[in-house]
Amino acid sequence: MSQKTPLVDEHVKLGGKMVDFAGWWMPIQYKGLREEHNCVRSKVGLFDVSHMGEIRFKGPKALETLEWLTTNDVSKLQNGEAQYSLLPNDQGGLVDDIIVYCLKKDQDYLVCVNASNKDKDFEWMKKHNRGAEITDESSQWGQIAVQGPQALALLDQVLSKPISQMKSFTVLETEFAGGKALIATTGYTGEKGAEVFIAAPQAVALWQTLLEKGASLGVQPIGLGARDTLRTEMKYSLYGHEIDDTTNPYEAGLGWVIKPQKKDFLGKAQILIHREKGLQRSLVGFTMLEKGIPRQGYTAFSSDGQQIGQVTSGTHSPTLDAPVGIAYLATPYVAEGTEFAVDIRGRKVKAKVCKTPFVPR
Repeated sequence: MSQKTPLVDEHVKLGGKMVDFAGWWMPIQYKGLREEHNCVRSKVGLFDVSHMGEIRFKGPKALETLEWLTTNDVSKLQNGEAQYSLLPNDQGGLVDDIIVYCLKKDQDYLVCVNASNKDKDFEWMKKHNRGAEITDESSQWGQIAVQGPQALALLDQVLSKPISQMKSFTVLETEFAGGKALIATTGYTGEKGAEVFIAAPQAVALWQTLLEKGASLGVQPIGLGARDTLRTEMKYSLYGHEIDDTTNPYEAGLGWVIKPQKKDFLGKAQILIHREKGLQRSLVGFTMLEKGIPRQGYTAFSSDGQQIGQVTSGTHSPTLDAPVGIAYLATPYVAEGTEFAVDIRGRKVKAKVCKTPFVPR
């Protein structure tokens, strides 16, 4: 039985095509993937991301515990700041990728985790706790992502706060309709915007107000289909595609959130040994030189027929009107401009490594 977000009835009213996603009953699209994708790139879109998990770390051991659990330097976060980070496992792979929000330095943090990993993450955090008060608050929160060139103007109007003046990766505590809210200038589309954590009972009121106030700005509800094409155009990793329990984060291009000089953390030695031995593969973006759309799991071949990697994500980019993909390729083949082939249903189709993101932020 699929779980339901506080906004499920709103999606049905709006004609959302509902599917099971990571155990949640979610809208894959409303008017259509291309229209919704283009709306976010040109105007403003609303995403129900209430299925994401929220885990709270509090108390005098909150910082110490998060420093041990994550790869990034949590200690540098000041009140109202956020950072992208990773939860490594003890083998040097990844339990999940996360965002850490600092609500009160050293003693109060909210961690947003992927929906499909929430229970796994929570158990991992408790297992390796160093004395923090760790609480799964996921059921208490709804979460609405407001993304696009007009997103901040809409949020300024609806929340009566200067959201447009907030720096990227910051968080502001406020209220809406009598319920607590956190406004975080983070997102998964490459566009301006914010993610609003809203007390679950007020989620419907916020959703409806955003649609009403945003009508003159061209706002539309956006489904999971466009969320995926938008993040693929940015070459943002998705757990279960680009990263998983076996992924070395350096191979995934995530070395920028690993701070081994600053601190010790779970799996540190294994992660660094892998890097010091030399990376055997790297995550790259590519475009197709011939007709065909790459998909996860498709095999990549060199020009002389050697198997050199595998596609992790692929789609037809609505912005570029062309097929694009993300793949792990063996190190000798990762330079920009390198040509290779993707096996698409038994046909080897030419492709080329290219610069990413595919679409400018």
